[in-house]
Amino acid sequence: MGPSPHTPGPAGAPQEPCGILATQAEPAAPGVASLHEGGAALVGAGEAPAGTLVCPEPEQRPDLWPWSARRREDGVLEIAGVSLTAVALDFATPAYVLDRADLRGRARVWSDAMAEEFWDGYGMAGGDAFYAAKALLCADVVDVVTQEGMGIDTASLGELLLTLRAGADPSRVGLHGNNKLDLEIETALLAGQGQGIERIFIDSLHEVAQVERIAASLDTTARVMVRLKTGIHAGGNEYIATSHEDQKFGVSVADGGAMEVVSAILASPHLQLLGFHNHIGSQIEGTEAFVAAVGVVMDFRARVQRELGVRTQEVDLGGGVGIAYTGADPVPTSAAEVARELAAAVRAAAERTDTDVPHVSVEPGRCVVGPTTVTLYRVGAVKDVTLEGGALRRYVSVDGGMSDNIRPALYGAAYTATLANRAPTGPWQRCRVVGKHCESGDVVVHDVDLPEDVRAGDLLAVPATGAYGWSMASNYNMMTKPGVLAVEQGEARWIVRPQTLEDLMGLDPGLDVGLDAGLDAGLDVETGRGDGLGTAGGQAAGREAPGGAGPAH
Repeated sequence: MGPSPHTPGPAGAPQEPCGILATQAEPAAPGVASLHEGGAALVGAGEAPAGTLVCPEPEQRPDLWPWSARRREDGVLEIAGVSLTAVALDFATPAYVLDRADLRGRARVWSDAMAEEFWDGYGMAGGDAFYAAKALLCADVVDVVTQEGMGIDTASLGELLLTLRAGADPSRVGLHGNNKLDLEIETALLAGQGQGIERIFIDSLHEVAQVERIAASLDTTARVMVRLKTGIHAGGNEYIATSHEDQKFGVSVADGGAMEVVSAILASPHLQLLGFHNHIGSQIEGTEAFVAAVGVVMDFRARVQRELGVRTQEVDLGGGVGIAYTGADPVPTSAAEVARELAAAVRAAAERTDTDVPHVSVEPGRCVVGPTTVTLYRVGAVKDVTLEGGALRRYVSVDGGMSDNIRPALYGAAYTATLANRAPTGPWQRCRVVGKHCESGDVVVHDVDLPEDVRAGDLLAVPATGAYGWSMASNYNMMTKPGVLAVEQGEARWIVRPQTLEDLMGLDPGLDVGLDAGLDAGLDVETGRGDGLGTAGGQAAGREAPGGAGPAH
């Protein structure tokens, strides 16, 4: 058996600074390309000099990484006492590696921040946080966040069923969606032995009649909130800004649609209006947009009370608090700051409108789970491409890609990456980390500086992938989805098992007779391992996945 590709760098190897401003030499002047000693351009004219796009180390930007992440003296990255080389050797690559204690802590921080800032002792009416299930959902995540005081907001039948089956209290569950199925609504109303979930968010006039019809047929009452369009445009990308007028979610305050929906709810005998919801977008920096939305929602609430004589008890201000993905991103706004600013804005709006203070909830998802997780890849082919002007771009291919993180292709989202199996030291080379899909847009990290000697067999860690990595993963090119590996106190276990090739082939009824055909080619369709493939076998070997806990290394 040959040497393992997981061998870390030498113990005590010198480590160069890896912050966003770390460089190996004086920065090139504007418009001048950085050069190799031999004269080849590292980067094109006008681009940031080589060495300025290095992934920050955990101690430099802890907000990018799980709280327990650290670089050991031998250069290996570890999380919760589990080395990422051990993850690759004993489990799989690609893999989402989640710090379970970090997730628990972030959920508790949000629960505590809302409870404190909206405490009735401060003249408020209570506040809490609901975890946005779309970010990452599995039974273990439900267990962790609900134990720490969060409710769960869902947006499909699958999310709702998993949440309920995982043991979440139905009285702490919500259901979103702009086109809810009858079965989704029925499931929501029948949960908890017929008590129903806490809230269904009404997204259109059509849904008022739909929910009323189903609630009447079940002889029950549906507790509903109205999702409002406030006209506040916020978020990192047009596709994730969700409260401006020209998009599919909610009913407009400005054009009278929201008041029409409220009137229809009040006329429906099987609907109970709890209050109003607004979600302005995702990946939002600061609190200014949230405060502006508070004013619109509270003004509408006061108008309903004044014109229709109905006093509502609840306001949900959605989620969308951003996180850092690269060293160029600002340190994110804290839960405490968001809760404090929201409380101040709600209190001021209640005084201005001469109304009482409502109970307030929020729906963070990305900021709860995003930084808890890194995606671990193994490097395969490394290829230099000569650009116009003579600069080089190094393409570093990994054993995953857009099927395990679609956000760079879908949103142009920026990530960073670093070596996980050895200390990253210069000289630096401008690189593009790409996947193995049949798409030129299959990019994991658009631009990052990696050591010039990055090579096949190295491990790369991409931080801040807990939100929307696994939940948006696909089987494009018949790639199998990576698993989610929870690490805690030196132990690791799958909380979502990796898919196998047999999982995929089993969906195709035309293959029922021939599931063993892969064996003729030396491929085990259960594990995905082929003859002669070692642990560096990429997609195939990387999907071999023991189901139990793995050893700590």
